[in-house]
Amino acid sequence: MKVVAIIGCGRIANNAHLPALSKIENVRIKYACDLIEEKAKLAKEKFPKIENIITDYKVALNDKEIDGVYVLTPNYAHYTITMDALKAGKHVFCEKPITINYELSVEMAKEAEKQGLLLNIGVVNRYHKSVEMLREMVANGEFGNVYHVYCSFRSFRSIPGLGGAFTTKKESGGGVLIDWGVHFFDLIYYVLGGFNLKNITCDAYNEMAKDMKSYKYKDMWAEDTSNVETGTNDVDDFITGYIRTNKANISFNGAWAQNINKNEMFIDFLGDKGGARLAYGGKFVYWKGDTLEEIAPEYEIPSMFLCEDTDFINSMETGVKSRNYIDNVLETAKLLDGLYQSADKKEEIKL
Repeated sequence: MKVVAIIGCGRIANNAHLPALSKIENVRIKYACDLIEEKAKLAKEKFPKIENIITDYKVALNDKEIDGVYVLTPNYAHYTITMDALKAGKHVFCEKPITINYELSVEMAKEAEKQGLLLNIGVVNRYHKSVEMLREMVANGEFGNVYHVYCSFRSFRSIPGLGGAFTTKKESGGGVLIDWGVHFFDLIYYVLGGFNLKNITCDAYNEMAKDMKSYKYKDMWAEDTSNVETGTNDVDDFITGYIRTNKANISFNGAWAQNINKNEMFIDFLGDKGGARLAYGGKFVYWKGDTLEEIAPEYEIPSMFLCEDTDFINSMETGVKSRNYIDNVLETAKLLDGLYQSADKKEEIKL
């Protein structure tokens, strides 16, 4: 039996990790922590497995019974809380992105290694059944030489929490690239069996809500955190670029908000023997080059969050590093940092 604390009782806690942890038998949730006590209270009401609510995460870090903590806070707080937890001798599961930049991410990885503790990152798509299948197909040579990958993560007027933490760079680290792109690029990295970066180029735009008060939308994720009156919007809402690696090259377009009423969330894997299009979060279709056959496999998609959290709890039991241990995620953190550097400098970056 492992004992954990949840730090941050927002959407990702309530929609993903608390439902998953509630189903895992060999774990106790001793604490739910949030600076806003009411959020922790509401989480406890919804998830009876939570034993106590606190507003100071250091209470949990000072509890010798706690084996691990879940850091489910806004991006800017990931570094401080994770470092405190590691130094307190706790295993850590930290939601994506690792933190707001690559330099701090590397420091977190070094601290985990120094302390001999697990530091897993919430790149949950590595536990999605479709992604696991595609990774196996690539490894088995069913695509032949995967020479290019194209990904699109574009939506119609979907800037989250406009004016709040999502659109404030010092708190989030960036916009659509660090929010959605982190998932797409990590997914590609995992399917390809990893890669080494060569050079990258990127352009970033902040066009759709320069005047936040006049921004029009149908839906807004995290609307309760929005602050269009006095808040900040200094992050990318559209991103495009090209990535060269020692394996496939990658081109991409991403938009929190575009004036095209389409959600275009997919990844194309192009090989000389076969290709596939993955609908993000769903299933894929594969085309065989030699027969022109279209294959749409039928399979169940278990909860990837349940798989991810089960793996973390089991890793604490065994000490075996899992697929989303921080060392396995740093290359994509380096990629995000490089893309933002390229956009800022308006030039190609060699990595």
